[in-house]
Amino acid sequence: MKIHTISAQIPQIRYQRCSECDTLFTLPALQRTQTAHCPRCNAKVEKGRVCSLPRLITMAISILLLMPFAYTEPLISIRLLGTRIDASLLEGIWQMSQQGDPVTASMVAFCTIGAPLTLAVSILYLHFGSKLGMNLKPVLLMLDRLKDWVMLDIYLVGMAVASIKVKEYADINVGIALAAYLMMTLMVTLTMINLNIEQLWEEFYPQRQPKGLPSSLRLCLACKFTGIPDERGRCPRCHVPMRLRYKHSLQKTWAALIAAIVFLIPANLMPISIIYANGQQLKDTIFSGVVSLATSGNVPIAAIVFIASVLVPFTKVLVMLTLLLSIHFKAIQGLKTRIRLFRLVHWIGRWSMLDLFVISLMMSLVNRDQLLSFTMGPAAFYFGAAVILTVLAVEWLDSRLIWDAHATGNAEYTD
Repeated sequence: MKIHTISAQIPQIRYQRCSECDTLFTLPALQRTQTAHCPRCNAKVEKGRVCSLPRLITMAISILLLMPFAYTEPLISIRLLGTRIDASLLEGIWQMSQQGDPVTASMVAFCTIGAPLTLAVSILYLHFGSKLGMNLKPVLLMLDRLKDWVMLDIYLVGMAVASIKVKEYADINVGIALAAYLMMTLMVTLTMINLNIEQLWEEFYPQRQPKGLPSSLRLCLACKFTGIPDERGRCPRCHVPMRLRYKHSLQKTWAALIAAIVFLIPANLMPISIIYANGQQLKDTIFSGVVSLATSGNVPIAAIVFIASVLVPFTKVLVMLTLLLSIHFKAIQGLKTRIRLFRLVHWIGRWSMLDLFVISLMMSLVNRDQLLSFTMGPAAFYFGAAVILTVLAVEWLDSRLIWDAHATGNAEYTD
């Protein structure tokens, strides 16, 4: 038998640890449309090349060009008492700051303006910073955590809810900025879908496959690189200390969750919005607002508000309590259910900001002195703080601690 010389380069084996269960496995080269999942817990580990940096830059520039129109021009307008009133995103935040609470207004501003703006500017920074030799590592680390805080799509739903509420008092018209806002939301969504952080790390900071036993490889909790720490115990790619688990994960998660529970009590008992109509004061809590929407015939909108503002926050609290207790008591049953619940609360948590977005729009639309006005109730701050704390609680919980109860390594991803 004649043996021919192998001319093609033999691909190196690439090892990767799962960020959710810490399983070590070999990761093959991925095609553009392929996605790699952990063989143990089925978590998404990596996706193929989705979008090149020049295309991301084009989308980032489009977002920046659309922002002035989408934020400053009217999104919706009403005719109230013979006067036309326009509502823009910036005007709503300004009214919240002036008439309500600047801290609550800053929550809305960060999720609707700060996070999308940071996303677009960061992509441009990667392009120009690489040409100028600047440090790109902090920006890459930030981009991986920024996605959960971009909430333009939720604000769009809040716009629909506010329109339904205002419809009882005035006629509603579409503003000239709505098209720009829709286009900007679409571009931001496409940017987040096509943003491959691992691809950018490989482009700017490529790393050689580390030598040594595969079992000695660690996962960097910051940039998700699997390798061996340097002489200072840092990740060779992002220079963040490489630890086996997130530092003080349980303590920080418990602190955020307990604080969220405390804030949820006044958030649901105190009025979240106050309407003055014809000299009468009408106060609404979160639940009474849902009932008011349902009794006025807007059952689908009432269902959306109930799910986002009542069901989701309490579900997150119950799920997080269950997960934390299962970690403390080293539970070995229902592993698959617990992992799925953890992923669920990570995905749905951001939708609880819906009520604050509705309040922001209402305050810019309905404000006609003593005849008819809308102000923010004291519950708004507590509710916004509780939402942010529950999001942080999920972020700070190291899901690998759920698997640590199965110290023998024989855990199956089944119930």
